[in-house]
Amino acid sequence: MRLIIVTGMPGTGKEEFLNVASDMGIRFIRMGDVVRETYQFRDAACKEMSVGEFAEYERKKHGYDIWAKRSLERTNGDVFLVDGCRSIDEVNAFRSLTDDVTLVAIHSTPETRYRRLVKRNRDDAPATLEEFIKRDEREMGWGIAKTIALADVMVPNDTTLEDFHAASKNVLERLIR
Repeated sequence: MRLIIVTGMPGTGKEEFLNVASDMGIRFIRMGDVVRETYQFRDAACKEMSVGEFAEYERKKHGYDIWAKRSLERTNGDVFLVDGCRSIDEVNAFRSLTDDVTLVAIHSTPETRYRRLVKRNRDDAPATLEEFIKRDEREMGWGIAKTIALADVMVPNDTTLEDFHAASKNVLERLIR
C-alpha cells in the first residue's frame, strides 16, 4: 500500500488538496473526522472539553500516535491518502503499516490562513487573532512544525485556487505513478 500523508497548519488548504485527490479517484480519510466521531461518544469526564481539548486528552492518555492508529483501521487499497497528520509519532505509526509513505505538507502564510479560517466559518473557526494564535500554538505543541519541516514534498498555497489545484494535481500524479 502506498500512503500519502498530508500535513499543514489549519487553513493551509488541505481540504482543497483532498478535493483534487478525490477527483483523481484517490481514496482518503481525514484524521479530524476520526477525532470528531470519537468525540461524539466521549465519556462523562470529557463532556466539557472542546474537540481540540479532547484530541489532546486522548493523545496524553493513549500516546501521541492514537489518532493515526485509529485512522489506520480505515485505510485500504493500493494508494490511500490520510489528511491531518500532526506529529512524527503519527507519521511513524503510518510507516509501521508500509514503507511506502510520502509526507506532503501544505503551506500558507499565517495571514492567509487566518483569513481563510474566519471566512469558512466552521465551529472551530477563530473568533479573534488571539484564538488563532492559541490554536497554532496548540498544533505546534503536538509536533506539527517538525512534521511540516520533515515533509518529503511541500506544496505552497498562497496564490489562486486554480494554481493550487494545478500544483496539487501535479504532485499527486507524480506520487501515484
